[in-house]
Amino acid sequence: MAQEIKLTKRDRIAIWWRSTFLQGSWNYERMQNGGWAYSMIPAIKRLYKTKEDRAAALERHLEFFNTHPYVASPILGVTLALEEERANGAPVDDVAIQGVKVGMMGPLAGIGDPVFWFTVKPILGALAASLAMAGSILGPMIYFFFWNLIRMSFMWYTQEFGYKAGSKITDDLSGGFLQDITKGASILGMFILGALVNRWVSITFTPIVSSVKLSEGAYIDWGNLPAGTAGIKTAFEQFDAGLSLSEVEITTLQDNLDMLIPGLAPLLLTLLSMWLLKKKVSPIIIIFGLFVVGVTFHLLNIM
Repeated sequence: MAQEIKLTKRDRIAIWWRSTFLQGSWNYERMQNGGWAYSMIPAIKRLYKTKEDRAAALERHLEFFNTHPYVASPILGVTLALEEERANGAPVDDVAIQGVKVGMMGPLAGIGDPVFWFTVKPILGALAASLAMAGSILGPMIYFFFWNLIRMSFMWYTQEFGYKAGSKITDDLSGGFLQDITKGASILGMFILGALVNRWVSITFTPIVSSVKLSEGAYIDWGNLPAGTAGIKTAFEQFDAGLSLSEVEITTLQDNLDMLIPGLAPLLLTLLSMWLLKKKVSPIIIIFGLFVVGVTFHLLNIM
């Protein structure tokens, strides 16, 4: 009786590392197939001994494949289990392996964007950017460390989960488990993005709505302040007490908008951009359009 062929942990680690380059040879015809085949090479070498079997396996994995690059890992794990069964004589043909890949990549692709791009990345990015804006070197370091820790850990453990579960994992795809994850991650991701709009999107309308001359005593009289540091201290105290910096109080259009609904303009701009994206307008066109409008409005003293 022939000895059973098994993938070692070293093989699976090599596959996990190679899978981080899944999109390295992305193409318009078969998309991630080159990166997928590259990831499978350690398994193919371990499981098949003849040149013909290895060539057939490599050709089998050069078929079309495309999903979110991080959620490809559980699919990779299931495929490793199927290839291992096939190498040990189980009746697993090319159609079965490709069918599992195609059947899993669609449902799993739907959870990749809301979980990683719309939730994890904005949260880490906001934290890191806040630290960086405060002058701390920890900002980029925290982002780099935690982002790679999260994605690499997720890819390894989900690959192992898929490998150990084998083809049984596909039973969950017919239930509502993945749909619940997708819905929850989407809601959380949209909440995080909504909270970040007011922080990262800034619009200021500069047209003057009113200009009112203040009465004496309502503003800081810079000409009568004490000399030196005492004058600076007095100015700060008067400003903290609510005195205006100048004798004329100017109200801009932005001041009125802020009194109505703070952050209204950034929110409307974000909703407009989302609507244009939904209408299949290219992001490059949107960015260029915002640039042109911003420069034009600035030259016209509108913004």
